[in-house]
Amino acid sequence: MTTVRTAIVIGGGIAGPVTALALHRAGITATVHEAYPATASGIGGTLALAPNGVAALRAVGADEAVTAIATPIHRTAMAVGRRRIDLPTLAGVPPLRVVHRAELHRVLHDRAVAEGVPFAYGKRLVDAQQTDRGVTARFEDGSTATADILIGADGVRSTVRGLIDPAAPGPHFTGLLGFEAVARHEVDVEPATMSFAFGRRGYYLYWPEPGGGTRWGVNLPQQRPMSLVEARAVPAAEWLSKLRTAYGDDDPGRELMRTSDADELSVVGSLHIMPPVPHWHRGRLVLVGDAAHAPSNSSGQGASLAIESAVQLARCLRDLPDVESAFTAFERLRRARVEKVAARAARINHAKAPGPIARTLLPLLMPLLVRTAMDPEKTVAHEQRYVIDWDAPVTAEPALR
Repeated sequence: MTTVRTAIVIGGGIAGPVTALALHRAGITATVHEAYPATASGIGGTLALAPNGVAALRAVGADEAVTAIATPIHRTAMAVGRRRIDLPTLAGVPPLRVVHRAELHRVLHDRAVAEGVPFAYGKRLVDAQQTDRGVTARFEDGSTATADILIGADGVRSTVRGLIDPAAPGPHFTGLLGFEAVARHEVDVEPATMSFAFGRRGYYLYWPEPGGGTRWGVNLPQQRPMSLVEARAVPAAEWLSKLRTAYGDDDPGRELMRTSDADELSVVGSLHIMPPVPHWHRGRLVLVGDAAHAPSNSSGQGASLAIESAVQLARCLRDLPDVESAFTAFERLRRARVEKVAARAARINHAKAPGPIARTLLPLLMPLLVRTAMDPEKTVAHEQRYVIDWDAPVTAEPALR
């Protein structure tokens, strides 16, 4: 039985509310402290929830609320020019779900509040002081909060990560800036089909929106990272003009960009990944979600892994007798899995920007790639079929003799 009774959760995005919900179910009282003055509104674009992520949400009773606002994706395809081929699906798992990040934040927030989880806004963490009995968080507005543990669910630019290890690496810029919109153009594909397209100057994806039109997302090469504020300060019409130039030779990229309106263009922001973080915890501080592991969006697993980690952390704190053993078990359960997913995503990133010769050969190689390198049983089965048994007890790793 744990000695932990209270927790401070830093960050109100995805991992934060799920962590607080899971802790609540584990008998631990948690308060979520969010730096922004309110829940996220219009922040970020659409993200994918893999079957394993939805399964992890089931452990905290949030799966039905989330799938109700999500669009299921039953089929995927790869396209190069006019050549298109359906990709094999993984048997025996539910569909991928795509959902707008801000809507997911709202649903998770509402679910947590409904279960009695308190949220405090405008609380930007600046420091944390540990003692033998607990930890005190200090916020930019001068206020403090004290609990048994402090959990950093504060994303790739985590303040908590720096408190755990001042030498910890920060996020690496991928050289890409993300955009998203819904075009009036209707693509000639079956509903609930996501297509991955290799254009002449870049990679993009698209799928039919249930309400009409085609939602598309694209990564524009960018020399330097831009904050979301910087990127959104550039007129949307200017960004859309750049996108039309970059993808104007592609089919259907040309029509997708041409029939999209600047006032509906969403600037997602610079895309980052986290290199391996050496230390996930120190004393009464621990990281969860993107603060510890943020694979490239190519993985399709970023949000799902964050949700999984939130649930696993709560299980460890529920079942193990002290903070150190719980945090050690948590890292043991999670590190190998998340780093394996990150490695797969890195390989995909290299394939997203084929040179002119490789792009010419891609249409010819597509059938072979589908049968070999893109076999879902070999590539993603271990990721998507992963289900956390909430009721199973967590045990500490046996001591070495």
